[in-house]
Amino acid sequence: MAIQKILVVDDSATDRFFLTELLETAGFEVTGAESGEECLAKVAVSPPDLVLMDVVMPGLTGFQVTRTLTKDPATANIPVILCTGKSQATDLAWALKMGAKACVTKPVVGSELLNLIKSLG
Repeated sequence: MAIQKILVVDDSATDRFFLTELLETAGFEVTGAESGEECLAKVAVSPPDLVLMDVVMPGLTGFQVTRTLTKDPATANIPVILCTGKSQATDLAWALKMGAKACVTKPVVGSELLNLIKSLG
């Protein structure tokens, strides 16, 4: 299934704006969420084709939300890419353990992210 609808989840308005601009310019339909809780609510109402989510957020972390999504049969097939500002090796291991398809480091390199999304579609 081709990826068209992407949910960008980040507590930083600046990061959400940057990622939304990047993805919309590349032709994706993008919605945003400010928290893990809002992400889960939006996915329940209108499941996206992909979730692009920050790791560190108030409330539920990206790891916790990823685990919730990947363990639920209704949302288990939605790929999750986590974004981290920390050392990628540690977060990548956790991201994959929680069920994420990949983990990218901030600041996100647009071309790398778009190639990654293309590889998942």
